[in-house]
Amino acid sequence: MSFGRLSRVAAFIFAVSSPAATMAQTPTVASERALRDLVRVMNLGNMDSLERFVRDRFVISGPGSVPTPQRVERLARLRSIFGELTLRAVDSVAPTRASGLAQSTRTEVWRRLGVIMDTMPQSRILRVAIAPATAPDAPTRRLTDAELVEQLRAYVDRLARRDVFSGSVLFAKGGKPLFSGAYGEANKDFGVKNTVDTKFNLGSMNKMFTSVAIMQLVEGGRISLDDSLGKFLPAGSMRAEVLSKVRVKHLLTHTSGLGSYFSPRWDSLSRSMFRSVDDWMSLVKDETLAFEPGTRWSYSNTGMLVLGKVIEAASGKDYFEYVRERIFTPAGMTSTDSYELDLVTKNLAVGYEREETPSGPRYRNNIFQHVIRGGPAGGGYSTVGDLTRFAVALQEGRLVSREGVKLLTTPKPELSSPEYGFGFGISEEGRIVGHSGGFPGINAQLDIYLVDGYTVAVMANYGGGAQPVIEKMRALLLAGRKETAAR
Repeated sequence: MSFGRLSRVAAFIFAVSSPAATMAQTPTVASERALRDLVRVMNLGNMDSLERFVRDRFVISGPGSVPTPQRVERLARLRSIFGELTLRAVDSVAPTRASGLAQSTRTEVWRRLGVIMDTMPQSRILRVAIAPATAPDAPTRRLTDAELVEQLRAYVDRLARRDVFSGSVLFAKGGKPLFSGAYGEANKDFGVKNTVDTKFNLGSMNKMFTSVAIMQLVEGGRISLDDSLGKFLPAGSMRAEVLSKVRVKHLLTHTSGLGSYFSPRWDSLSRSMFRSVDDWMSLVKDETLAFEPGTRWSYSNTGMLVLGKVIEAASGKDYFEYVRERIFTPAGMTSTDSYELDLVTKNLAVGYEREETPSGPRYRNNIFQHVIRGGPAGGGYSTVGDLTRFAVALQEGRLVSREGVKLLTTPKPELSSPEYGFGFGISEEGRIVGHSGGFPGINAQLDIYLVDGYTVAVMANYGGGAQPVIEKMRALLLAGRKETAAR
């Protein structure tokens, strides 16, 4: 999961299709009515009603059309994420579109929701768009630390009471906790509660550790950012054009042209087969380049996996041993590692996805979906305390030099990476850096506020559980602080 700007317009747009309202309606009325009817049907939470609506009110044939079940699944996923939506205002209406501000009753987040219409020969919905929106009541002045804590505590308490958030939160300034809390259950089968010491899955946040390890080796003279993969990987380990064209800097910025090893082939194999970097490398041997390295940005798990192999070749050490010795230990991260899940490790949270059923919600764990051991691209475990310690150690120059920190956490537009540095996402014109992680039953994020000295670490064992908390804290912490970050 990438660390995107939560405020970016059109963050989530997808095509859905269906037939029409009535010929008697004017196009403008039809677009607004379509939007209101879409919200009404989604709020029913009934799959049969949703399918009928898609068949009756969306474009269902022609170029670019997708199967009705896929459209229904997308809308149902939105319902699962946000719960009921209240359409607070429809403030933009035209013959081919309508949009307005909607608020989730479950998470309280605000979204701009819209429909794009095909008015010929009848008014039908072509696409649905949903993007982050600023809350009308968002603060406009800087809040005190006490006010920030009060609002954070109250918000997470409300989410937990609605069973929207299960996990832990640590909000710190200068590395010193201002607020920490744990909510929900680490294991629902046995009723084990989460604590601030519970280890949650990191998802893609391991990419930060991999990138710091590369920067250490760069500063030690063992790697150059311009080195090609062929310097570290033997002929035949990947395609010849990959070894010759892809450079370390491309892998660090997701501009290599490589894709993801989470493929149908991986999905068909036993998870127990993949425990070392070499085990994973067998999946990417024949991967091709989707574009010339450095010309486009495309999130790549394969790229970060390959960096793990580069670390092993340059350091002469096993990847897991290297990051344990050179990152976790000096940062004081005693509860972070890529644990093997068929061995006993205390305080590991199980991940869950909520499913709506006629008799109420039920929870499905992710045990058979996830990897048995994480690696360079993601899947390890940590705590909110350890993530905060990592942020402090990084900023203090204890892991790499301060110049190295700047290289890691600044955009690389020259490599077609304007919002991502070397393994770190960058938001709010450089004010916030860090990374997120997501997978079914997993959502975590570390936000490092470089100017203000705050860190926000949120880890959840519900899919999507961390995002509302991160979004809320960004709105609170950025209020009255819109000047560009000084680096």
